[in-house]
Amino acid sequence: MNGFPWLLVAATGSAIAALLHIGCIAFGAPWYERFGAGRRVVQLAEAGHWWPPLMTTGITAVLLVWALYALAAARHAPMVGSHWVLPGIAALLLLRAAMGFVLAVLRPGYNGKRFWVASSLVCLGLGLAFAFGAAQTWQSL
Repeated sequence: MNGFPWLLVAATGSAIAALLHIGCIAFGAPWYERFGAGRRVVQLAEAGHWWPPLMTTGITAVLLVWALYALAAARHAPMVGSHWVLPGIAALLLLRAAMGFVLAVLRPGYNGKRFWVASSLVCLGLGLAFAFGAAQTWQSL
């Protein structure tokens, strides 16, 4: 594949994140807890409630769409709206990273400081990959 490397990183990272979310759905409360879901979500998953898998399915779908947009643009076959979607994804991820770092300082007890810092670093990395990839492919989108 003769793609743009930043978009390949973005696609791979989004796909891995989607797979981890699918793991939470498949393996339930222990996975939710391991990957930093709040206590309430873990309790609902333990009780077999419908909300955690529904919420996680939504997150998984978004991550897979993001992976498809990045992969399509990396293969020089951008999807409809890529010119705006890729920078939008980058902006959302960078905003999420910034908000997570703030929560790590101001409200770490919600999910724990480690969760907020780790997940924010992942969002920062993915956000930068989408941003650099969008910039790299801007003329061909």
